[in-house]
Amino acid sequence: MKLYEQYAAEIAALIANGDLAPGTRLPSVREARARRGVSASTVFQSYQMLERAGLVQARPQSGFYVAATATPGANDLAVAEPGTEASEVTVSELVFAVLGAARSGDVAPLGSAFPGPDLFPLGQLAKAAARGLRQLTPQAIVDHLAPGNPRLREQIALRYRIDGIRLQADEIVITNGALEGLNAALQVVTQPGDTVAIESPAFYAALQAIERLKLKALEIRTDPEHGVDLDALADALARQRIAACWLMPTFQNPLGSLMPDARKRTLVALLARHGVPLIEDDVYAELYFGSQRPRPAKAYDETGLVLHCSSFSKCLAPGYRVGWIAAGREAQRLQRLVLMTTMAASVPAQTAVLNYLEEGSYDRHLRRLRATLATRMNAAIQTIEAAFPHGTRVTRPRGGYLLWLALPAGLDAMRLHEAALRERIGIAPGHIFSPDHRFSDCLRVNCGHAADEVLPALRQLGRLAHQLQRSSA
Repeated sequence: MKLYEQYAAEIAALIANGDLAPGTRLPSVREARARRGVSASTVFQSYQMLERAGLVQARPQSGFYVAATATPGANDLAVAEPGTEASEVTVSELVFAVLGAARSGDVAPLGSAFPGPDLFPLGQLAKAAARGLRQLTPQAIVDHLAPGNPRLREQIALRYRIDGIRLQADEIVITNGALEGLNAALQVVTQPGDTVAIESPAFYAALQAIERLKLKALEIRTDPEHGVDLDALADALARQRIAACWLMPTFQNPLGSLMPDARKRTLVALLARHGVPLIEDDVYAELYFGSQRPRPAKAYDETGLVLHCSSFSKCLAPGYRVGWIAAGREAQRLQRLVLMTTMAASVPAQTAVLNYLEEGSYDRHLRRLRATLATRMNAAIQTIEAAFPHGTRVTRPRGGYLLWLALPAGLDAMRLHEAALRERIGIAPGHIFSPDHRFSDCLRVNCGHAADEVLPALRQLGRLAHQLQRSSA
């Protein structure tokens, strides 16, 4: 990032987190120049960049101020009311059809699950891999089989301990991305026919895993801001046998909701009383916009019932498929399952990530990444509010890069998906985030790619939504 882009991204992150309230006056160009030790041109370019993104307003003879609409407010989406009975899941064919149609390189990736590749230090990772592989011995290759590279596991555990979370390296199993860990965890703690509690809407990969293992899904009402409804979950646990919960307490996909720490603690205690394992999908935790990484539910686990899964795919190395699971009391069973199925995560990929972490530049990369994602998300929200039909509602997450939109009444997201594909734009319609495909008026949008790719696509998507609204009137 250039100096002016870095300064703009830092300010955007403060705005996204609410540390700079609407109407706050930014330091003058002279003040910022003195504080930062940069040129007046750099400061001015930063403020202009923020102004173009709709985050800052220039007032003649007065200076630059945070725009009135720049800070994300409370989510105003209605909470979905799912049924009270578990159901069979048949979503895979629809997921493959919808997402497969948008995989072409010339399709704007608003439906993608990954942020833009420009955000990651791929060159540094490649050099780290080359250095590590030159030093790799035949014995080390065997040592890196499940549970994985011991030094990498120690690096991962160290990051948790720095945050005050008691997690030992010998509990961690390196996996082929978080998804292998999540699927393996589900397989370890369930039998065919069991019921699994999930959020509503839910991550489609969770639905596919439930379908593959011939389980049933029980949707629990989920608030777009604070996550799964604990009262609804408690009622479900009292009514019926639930074998496991698969939840994303931090920046849930697709809603972006963040469960407060107190609610995470209550969630873990509630499940412990019932003896129900929690499979925690925590892949977005490093992508927070505030000053401190949200604590995972695993931080409150005293019984070993939380199977905590994460990866480097969303925050450092997409495509390297290096994830991990801290499986608590199920660690040995899960390690054996990984050995029986995939044997181990890629040794070169583990080596690349390990060497990069040991070089000490990971946290610096994360700070830049978070600031850039905050800028991109704010710009995307501003564009959606300006381009989409009146009545469109959009979430305002405090981290990540995914937005959940509810279209005005009468608009169908699948029809919008089909129209968007004809314009070479991919989206993820709400139908794929529920066992009964009932979020028909919703869609998920990825705003983690470059602005010149995302914003024009969002404007065109807004025009298509207007056209569909007129045709259905």
